[in-house]
Amino acid sequence: MTAKKRIRVAVLFGGRSAEHEVSIASAASVIRALDLEKYEVVAVGITKEGRWLVASGAERSLADTLRKGRPVLLVPEPGGNKLLPRDARKSATPVTIDVVFPVLHGTYGEDGTLQGLLELVNLPYVGCGVLASSLGMDKVVQKQLFEQAGLPVVKYLALPRSRWETDPDSVLADVQRRFHFPVFLKPATLGSSVGMTKAHNIAELSAGLDLAAEFAQKILVERAVEAREIEVAVLGNDDPHASVPGEIIPHREFYDYTAKYTEPGTELLIPAPIAPRQASKVQDYAIRAFEAIEGRGMARVDFFLESHTGRIYVNEINTIPGFTSISMYPRLWEASGLPYNELVDRLIGLAFEQHREKQRTKFSIEPPRGGDVLSG
Repeated sequence: MTAKKRIRVAVLFGGRSAEHEVSIASAASVIRALDLEKYEVVAVGITKEGRWLVASGAERSLADTLRKGRPVLLVPEPGGNKLLPRDARKSATPVTIDVVFPVLHGTYGEDGTLQGLLELVNLPYVGCGVLASSLGMDKVVQKQLFEQAGLPVVKYLALPRSRWETDPDSVLADVQRRFHFPVFLKPATLGSSVGMTKAHNIAELSAGLDLAAEFAQKILVERAVEAREIEVAVLGNDDPHASVPGEIIPHREFYDYTAKYTEPGTELLIPAPIAPRQASKVQDYAIRAFEAIEGRGMARVDFFLESHTGRIYVNEINTIPGFTSISMYPRLWEASGLPYNELVDRLIGLAFEQHREKQRTKFSIEPPRGGDVLSG
């Protein structure tokens, strides 16, 4: 009896982003969760310089792939679902891909650029498409869409980096006129709390704006709220579902990069100890936020539950959430009855489902018989 052909999954990790190291940890967890009787895994590392490298068999870790892997490229044209060796002198054959699982956080992976390449190749891929990915990466534009959808967000201000660099005095005056300290400062197009600062005074405000400007062309200033941090995972395409909510209790003043990835002490409470009506509301808001950016596949939606008012605010949406063994997205689904390995399998199924739906769309017009469509 002929063995059933396994689905070849290219797991993309690394990338040209400040979240490069986080991506490696996420990808390792995804690869461990894939059922090797059903899937054949191809680990594809993207270096910080943007080179694509595929494991050749000798590498023992994803970090080794990024150092010693075989250089490959993906041709941006339909039917180009092959990773081609970049060095024509080598005898290595192309690697055919059935589906891509991007585990790239941040720029050039989560922001729609990679998704655009995969659309050109016409390859199925896990997660949001070009539009939702780019919207999910821009914290300012997504807030504007949330407001339009009737979702509550905290007071914010968007600042072009060029304005801060050319007229810092007016920026400092503008922020102080609009907000009371403390305020949060963030790069508008980055995740994992990279470049984020909580400013309590004018000196910290200035330093925080400098830091955020290093990582993005647009800076987000937000009113700081004394609040609990609640997160909800969303899964699905046209009929998305929300997980049970979870709560993050950081051991530092706020949930920054260090609290997330480098220091122990942060508590994750799943399910979140909140009232049933609050849980129902954040689940509803999570799905509405996902639909507001036209999300597909997966996303994690983060909320603030204000301490003294009980008000719920949508903070942001992440279209490629962390996938490490301790990350909230898989843990939320596990608490909702969907174990990690089944979650990964479901995401790949959603990728194929969305790809089949796209194939039903026409991208050309057949000219009428006996005539030229351009004549007349």
